[in-house]
Amino acid sequence: MSEKRILFTGGGSAGHVIVNLAIIPTFQKEGWEIDYIGSKNGIERELIGRLDGVNYHPISTGKLRRYFSIENFKDPFKVLNGTLQAFRILGKKKPTVIFSKGGFVSVPVLVASRLRKIPAVIHESDYTPGLANKLAMPFAQKILATFPETMQFLPEEKAEWIGAVVRNELFQGSRQKGLQFANLHSDKPVLLIMGGSGGARKINQAVRDQLDRLLNEFQIIHICGKGNVDREVEAEGYAQFEYVNEELSDLFAATDFVLSRAGSNAIYEFLALKKPMLLIPLSRNASRGDQILNANSFVKQGYAKMVEEEDLTEDRLVKELLELKEGKGNFLKNMRHYESFEAKEKVVKIIKDIAKN
Repeated sequence: MSEKRILFTGGGSAGHVIVNLAIIPTFQKEGWEIDYIGSKNGIERELIGRLDGVNYHPISTGKLRRYFSIENFKDPFKVLNGTLQAFRILGKKKPTVIFSKGGFVSVPVLVASRLRKIPAVIHESDYTPGLANKLAMPFAQKILATFPETMQFLPEEKAEWIGAVVRNELFQGSRQKGLQFANLHSDKPVLLIMGGSGGARKINQAVRDQLDRLLNEFQIIHICGKGNVDREVEAEGYAQFEYVNEELSDLFAATDFVLSRAGSNAIYEFLALKKPMLLIPLSRNASRGDQILNANSFVKQGYAKMVEEEDLTEDRLVKELLELKEGKGNFLKNMRHYESFEAKEKVVKIIKDIAKN
């Protein structure tokens, strides 16, 4: 059994955990011992903590801030402490291989993996590599990319394009159960609105301000983010949730159209499920611009429409959603030939090959 032990890492946002959630069950079924290193209070602890048979190990971690903060001066010491903690965990657990999804919690783990001479595989979901993965790349044996365009930003000798890894359970939802869960009916299309794990205040407000107009055309499932449900806004055909876990596949099955941020994991899941999208990526002021690149790639391939957040108005939001609905046939035609299942199998095989060698 000691020869079949894998350690996963990644966190800070749901996007840095989803791929891990997709492939962990495969290793569980094959009898691997599974450990996970994450942060003490990040969303990864909540998501991974639900899984039976996965040993979760919290460590100290830093954070990338695009603004001045006294915490920026403390972060190098947090990373150093996290590296020492990860070094001890790796020494105790002795994994055969490490799989990293990114986020700053992964940097100490990848540094410690080099010190322990344990091979590591990194998965990069976005169009361009994030800072955490850039820092971790020198310590990895293999770097996997979701977008084919990402290969130009990766070291050629380590990189491989594999496509998007999508959770199998998302294909197992029931439309009827999803409609019942959201108290909706089947005679009007359903628009799913997601602003990411933290929500999106501008999107949430624009939707609520134009709710009457939107409900003329759609029923709405609004996943608002933690603390963002507005109990004063109630209407027939409008369902609000902070976050959905077990019933998510059913809500996806009930969905006809999506309004979303442009995190790569989420939009590739919508693509695999054949859901036409209106994407409102995080602005360059709030991010490094990776979601704008993700969204542009999908627009060029005919999978989605896009509005940058700076250009978002209530009238523009309604206009774009009506055009999305009108163009449903073309979007579905473009999506028809995309298949997601091979990517997961490729990732699992690569991890096993790295562990074996």
